[in-house]
Amino acid sequence: MCWKTFLAHAVAVCLCSVALSSFAAEAQSLAKVYRIGWLSRIPLLSSRATLTRALNDLGYVEGRNLTIDVRQADGKDERLSDLAAELVALKPDVIVAVTTVATKAAQEATKTIPIVIVQVSDPVGSGFVASLARPGGNITGVTDFGIDLAPKYVELANTIAPGATRIGLLMSDNPLRPAMQKAMEDAATSRGFTLLPAMDRSDAELEQAFASLTKEKAGALIVFGGGPMGLQAIRIAELAAKAKLPTVYPDRYFVTKGGLLSYGPSYPQMYKMAATFVDRIFKGAKPSDLPVEQPTLFNMSINDKAVKALGITIPQLILINAEVIQ
Repeated sequence: MCWKTFLAHAVAVCLCSVALSSFAAEAQSLAKVYRIGWLSRIPLLSSRATLTRALNDLGYVEGRNLTIDVRQADGKDERLSDLAAELVALKPDVIVAVTTVATKAAQEATKTIPIVIVQVSDPVGSGFVASLARPGGNITGVTDFGIDLAPKYVELANTIAPGATRIGLLMSDNPLRPAMQKAMEDAATSRGFTLLPAMDRSDAELEQAFASLTKEKAGALIVFGGGPMGLQAIRIAELAAKAKLPTVYPDRYFVTKGGLLSYGPSYPQMYKMAATFVDRIFKGAKPSDLPVEQPTLFNMSINDKAVKALGITIPQLILINAEVIQ
């Protein structure tokens, strides 16, 4: 065999080897189906859809290379521990835990499976991570500024009810309640307001809370999320309207159900951010090496019908920066 023929054979063998290696690698990649466990206290269909679309953009498609196992507690927090255990038994690559109570259940269920958090206000104070910059365990993700927004909510309450000196605070019994209430009291005191805390742990207690706020002559109300509130959004809006209480909410969802005004971080942005955490973990990153991130976009929504029913005037500066829902 001449040297030219030998060289041609050698090149052909090398090219074939490279092609086979590439094909094998691609086949292995295509064969991998990643598994996500979703744990939340209420359905959150739109948020889950946002996460799924963001994962699609990153190359993960359900039915092809992605499976999402959903467990949600229908507002019954006592079910979260069992649901978390169910997810762990399925051996997902990642668990996406939504809110503090769901994260706590996931943390108690596993110390090894990576957990990506969303809508958790104080991951350090809750004991989920050592610090935002260095999580240090199997948990990382997106925090939502909940407690840090206390001064902003008091400011907005003052803006929509400028004559009020007593502001109601409707809260549920969740792990962050003491810290949230303290932050809100500090913010109210610094502005010269009296804060009137009221609890919402059941439908009966919700009715009692509004009766108490009316008796104590609250001039405005702040609803600070958590607990059964998402499930009671319509009833809260109805009671606030009946009591003629201008109310600030933490979530646009309340405004779509008749509430007056909401302000908070962009949920679509947070779930898109969560998808990038999932992607990085799929690709081999460790949660302990991924700093917890914070959203950069904030949304304000106003219900025009609620404004007219209350007979109040919303300052133009707020209107031009808000989504107005008719």
